[in-house]
Amino acid sequence: MIRPSGIIAAMSTPFFEDETLNEEELRHQVDRLIGAGVHGIFALGTNGENYAMDFAEKVRVMEIVIDQAKHRVPVYVGTGCVTTKETVALTRKAAELKADCASVVSPWFAANTQDGLYRHYKAVAEAAQIPVLIYNMPARTGNNIAPETCAELAKIPNIAGIKDSSGNWENLKGYIHATQGMDFFVLSGNDSLILPALKEGGVGGITAVANIYPETMVSIYRRFLAGDLAGAEEAQNSIAPIRACFKFGNPNTVTKKATNLTGNPVGPCRTPFNYLSDEAVEEIKRTLAEDKVRGMR
Repeated sequence: MIRPSGIIAAMSTPFFEDETLNEEELRHQVDRLIGAGVHGIFALGTNGENYAMDFAEKVRVMEIVIDQAKHRVPVYVGTGCVTTKETVALTRKAAELKADCASVVSPWFAANTQDGLYRHYKAVAEAAQIPVLIYNMPARTGNNIAPETCAELAKIPNIAGIKDSSGNWENLKGYIHATQGMDFFVLSGNDSLILPALKEGGVGGITAVANIYPETMVSIYRRFLAGDLAGAEEAQNSIAPIRACFKFGNPNTVTKKATNLTGNPVGPCRTPFNYLSDEAVEEIKRTLAEDKVRGMR
């Protein structure tokens, strides 16, 4: 089974101004991120706007990313949907297309219990022909997976690990401690907590900022593995200014705007999630200019 680790890029899905898929740029971004040294590609996550695409569009993104990656790094694809039935169908399609792992965000909008979440993931894992990576993002889904539930899910053979995007250090640490000694891998889904997670026993991070500064994000992991904790800390702290820009709106929108401004035409987010004020754009531009002087890339 796959052993998730390192810096996995939560890649943006490139669109044209009319919101149709930019297939050529999608291929270019796969090559760019792999060339920068990322340890995996995560397509169709929150940053990839999976919530704004229909089934056929998701399948097309999978086809392109898997084809373009050419087994150079593992490809993780987001297959989480609101219902178990939909999630199973998309996960089976991902397996058919030879994705390396299905990342399954918890069901959203309707409140769920811990038992309901356990049953959902168990059903998906048992129906899937590829490993499953749990994706916890309670701010968007309204459902937080408790560390105790995570420990029970870790016992299911086809569940490889969890991505925690709660931004709650105690929750992330809880996952690491609850699954210690198990064949289960915990990754930070929050860019700012990658190094703390590594120090605590996590295995890496799935990061949106890698769209903007892939080499900088990779350097956090590389320096940590080399024992250069001061260098890893410096790289981790260097992303604070661009992360601060997320306050201006949808983080996906900020990420895409910044990526566009670095010369990578990934286009807009789909409406109505594509608006940024003039103030926000100017602050992003200022931050990028200062980051460039500091050698971030």
